[in-house]
Amino acid sequence: MMYYYFALATKEFWYEIEPVEEVLRERTHYYISNKKQIDFWILEDPAFLNACWDELESMSLGKKSSKELAAIVSTDLDFIYWIKLRYQNIICGWYTGPTEEVPEPLAFNSIP
Repeated sequence: MMYYYFALATKEFWYEIEPVEEVLRERTHYYISNKKQIDFWILEDPAFLNACWDELESMSLGKKSSKELAAIVSTDLDFIYWIKLRYQNIICGWYTGPTEEVPEPLAFNSIP
């Protein structure tokens, strides 16, 4: 079982309002140049939300559907902390997996 840390926001926030692509591209380049294994992912409609939706919904998500959300997930707490400092209007948290509630920690819900 591992700890996974996340930064959660709407897809609109990550892709349009505060484009995160450059940050992730720089991070990827840093990892490659330092021969470090990638330990972060971006998940649209992440499946781990199914296990904690009630709790997250009360944290200012309002009437958002999980299909409108995307999470940057990492096994590196410091990276998620840095993301939180850079993008303040996001929700951060953690979960463990694989567990009964989160059998596939990096899965996303199928989009029809």
